Parts: sequence; structure tokens; C-alpha cells
Amino acid sequence: MTEPAFFTKVESLTLSQIAEIVKATLPEGTDGALVIENVAPIDAASGGEITFLDNPKYVADLQTTAAGAVLCSKRYAEKVPEGVVALVVGNPYEAFSLVLSAFYPEAMKPLAYFERNGGISQGAHIHPEAKVENGVCIEPGASIGAGAEVGAGTTIGVNAVVGQGVRVGRNCHIGANAVLQHSMVGDHVIIHPGVCIGQDGFGFAMGPAGHRKVPQVGRVIIQDRVEIGANSTIDRGANRDTIIGEGTKIDNQVQIGHNVEVGRHCVLVSQVGISGSSSLDDFVAIGGQTGVAGHIKIGMGAQIAAVSVVKDDVPPGSRYGGVPAKPVKTWFREMAALKRLAEKGS
Repeated sequence: MTEPAFFTKVESLTLSQIAEIVKATLPEGTDGALVIENVAPIDAASGGEITFLDNPKYVADLQTTAAGAVLCSKRYAEKVPEGVVALVVGNPYEAFSLVLSAFYPEAMKPLAYFERNGGISQGAHIHPEAKVENGVCIEPGASIGAGAEVGAGTTIGVNAVVGQGVRVGRNCHIGANAVLQHSMVGDHVIIHPGVCIGQDGFGFAMGPAGHRKVPQVGRVIIQDRVEIGANSTIDRGANRDTIIGEGTKIDNQVQIGHNVEVGRHCVLVSQVGISGSSSLDDFVAIGGQTGVAGHIKIGMGAQIAAVSVVKDDVPPGSRYGGVPAKPVKTWFREMAALKRLAEKGS
């Protein structure tokens, strides 16, 4: 690669070390001392690199790969070329993430100059009544308001704002230009650049003489190990809290309205919009550009296809899609019927 390296990489790992990381058994006769120097895509990997196969679309690339080793499931082990070590794992993508983490530990969260070098920039603005624990990194232009609290090991990025009374837990990363108001943030939370949390929800009492603003007096509660993608927005509650559950992952440009409750370990993909007072149980997954109407309940483990519109409650464990969203089998039958009608009329 001609581009500069933005992340510090460990020099190398042996096959034995990698096998231990991913809980795999080396094939009989394999030299565990073989050195792996990096990771690479399956079609570009060379002898000193490790790759992985997870999607069957790339089986042809597996059969021609020049990698030193490949992480794959048992069903594809026999297709690995001679001279390439097959490390059989249950979930190749997860295993690859572990190897990536071992080679590039810094890439597990956003980094910045002051985090690498420690300390608080003289260009940061910290209110005398703010409480900042030891080991916090605060970058130039960042602002910590009166009564705000920031836990040890947390980084506050360039020009980020931690508003009055906001509490940020330990080992968090608040990205550049993020703004936190009326919020309580747990531990190990990653908030990417440009995120806005705790601003007014969209609340107006509409009438013929105009639209009267309704005060929004709730908070936003972000539980532990949540990750929020760039330029996403989470409104504070109107008369209760907006809550994002533990371990939930939110992509870029997601909008979450006031009083919304998102359960634990949910996944919200880019440009999802969730209207006020809706609730998602644990392990809900919603595809990109999907809209959820207000006061809707989506049950535990439900999956919503991308570019759908959810206007009614969704049962636990179900798979929905379409406009309006419905069980996917019904949706697929409708699309097939429409296709037949269109072809018949042409």
C-alpha cells in the first residue's frame, strides 16, 4: 500500500498464537512457528498474511488464494489450496475480527493525538465545577460544562461538548464535534464524530393558530458498551427518558426520537429513523433506511428488512419487511404476484 499507516501494528504473530486466539486446532504437521505478518483480503493475500472466508460468494477466491493461512468453516476446509493452512472455526468473520484486534489493537476505537500521548490540552475548556477523573484525555477545543462528570480512561475529542450536568462513564470515547446534553453515558461507550445526544425531541401541540412547543424535560440514558455512529442523533425524552440498552450498536445517520426505548444488543443500520415513544426489545435488528412509526413495539429478536416502514407492532422473533412492513413470507408472495401481473400486462 502507498498510503501511510494510521494504526500501529504488532510486528507479527505465529500460527500457534493465532490458533490460540481463535480457539482453533492447527492441522496435523503444521509448523506452529510459521510467522504471519498481517491480514489481507482473500483475493490479495500473500504468503505471510492471513485471510478468511465467510461468504460463499468468494469460494472461487478461496481456491486461488495465496495467503499463508485462512480462517474458514469446516465445509470449506477441503477447498483450501495446498500450501495454505486452514484454520477451521465456527464463525470465520468473528475469528477474523479477533485476529484483526490482535494485529491492530488501536483500531478497536477511534484514536487521537492526546489519547496516544496522554493529558489534557491547554486548549480545552473545563468548567471549575466539572469533575474529571485521573487518566482522562481531553483534546483541543473540547468543552466540559458545569457539574459534568467524566470517568477515568475516557477521551473527549476535538471540539466535543459535554454539557452541563452530563455524566460520561469510564473508558469511553467521545468523538470530535459530538454534543452531549441532558445525558448519562455508561462505561466503554464509543460515540463517533458529529453525534448529537440529548437535544429537544420533536414535540409540538399543533393547532389552527400555530404549533406550541412542548417542553422536553426527560434525559437520554446510554448504557454500557453502546456504539453510536457518526452524525446520528438521539433526542431526550419529553416526560420520561430515552434509553439505549447495553451493547446496542447504532450505525451512522440514525435518528432516535424522544421517549424511545431501545433494548440490549440491538442493531440499527444507517439512516434508520425511530419515531417517538416506540420501544424495541432486546436483540432487535433493523436494516438501513427503515422508518418506525411512533408508539410501536418491536418484540425481542425481531428483524426488519432494509427500506421498510413499520406502522404496527411486530411480534417477538419475527421477520418483517416491505411498505408497510409485514411478515417476509407474505411480502415475498406479494412481490411475486405483482411481478406476474406486470409481466402479464406487458
